[in-house]
Amino acid sequence: MTLQALILLVMQLSIIATIFGFGMEATRADLLYVATRPGRLVRAGLAMFILMPLLAVALSKAFDFKPAVEIALVALAISPIPPLLPRKQGKAGGGASFSLGLMVTMALLSLVFIPIATQLLGYFYGRAFTMQLLPIVLLVLKVVIAPILAGMLFRRWLPGLSMRIAKPLQLVSTIALGLTALVIIVASSRAILAEVGNGTLVAIITFIFAGLLIGHLLGGPDPNDRTVLALSTSSRHPGIAIAMASANYPGDRSIAAAILLYLLVNLVVSVPYTVWRKKRVAAQAAAARAC
Repeated sequence: MTLQALILLVMQLSIIATIFGFGMEATRADLLYVATRPGRLVRAGLAMFILMPLLAVALSKAFDFKPAVEIALVALAISPIPPLLPRKQGKAGGGASFSLGLMVTMALLSLVFIPIATQLLGYFYGRAFTMQLLPIVLLVLKVVIAPILAGMLFRRWLPGLSMRIAKPLQLVSTIALGLTALVIIVASSRAILAEVGNGTLVAIITFIFAGLLIGHLLGGPDPNDRTVLALSTSSRHPGIAIAMASANYPGDRSIAAAILLYLLVNLVVSVPYTVWRKKRVAAQAAAARAC
């Protein structure tokens, strides 16, 4: 096994372990939270499956991107929520049930949405887009559905052990994921820096800010829901986006570089919003206790 393959394997196992940890704390009601609430489901679908792809297309027309970067941006727009997002949303004050329910529901709906969106984008751009559904289905099952269900079953069968290992497992998986991500970013630094220009960075920042704004405005009256939907709308699953984009431009390393640049920028751009929401939730909780 090569060093690169080992790094990717550790990253995948870290993500699976984290989602398994979510499963040990999740309930059936959490997973069905969005699916059983049509208002939240419609607003989330509008934000993530309609407005963000339209924005990505508009940005691709407004800027003179390389074709691979254009495809990368559109692929990000039609990809589902990244599986690690519920942890970030929880730190920002978002509701756990909405976070987990949205992740699972949108992952499943993306299996229907992605092929439809790919066909529509092909008509719009006047060219056929290659998209292999099976690898995407397997990825969603492997990193979202299977680990969370396994975690729920583990807690049901071994509740005592589940309580003892949940926190250590989360800690180890977080450290491993952070280290592997750092290695990948350092190794790809030249390719990432090469994408800073030709409007790519401006378009990525616009994409992320617009996602935060759209999700926040469509989040509904519950402030926790606003936080969750804002972060979800601005974030996309990098593995699925790379798989879709690479299928159309095999061997083009600028695709992965553009998506890694998006991940780095998203980390930076979303920090002020996350801090603001966390303080907002804390202030509201303090006001409620004072009443």
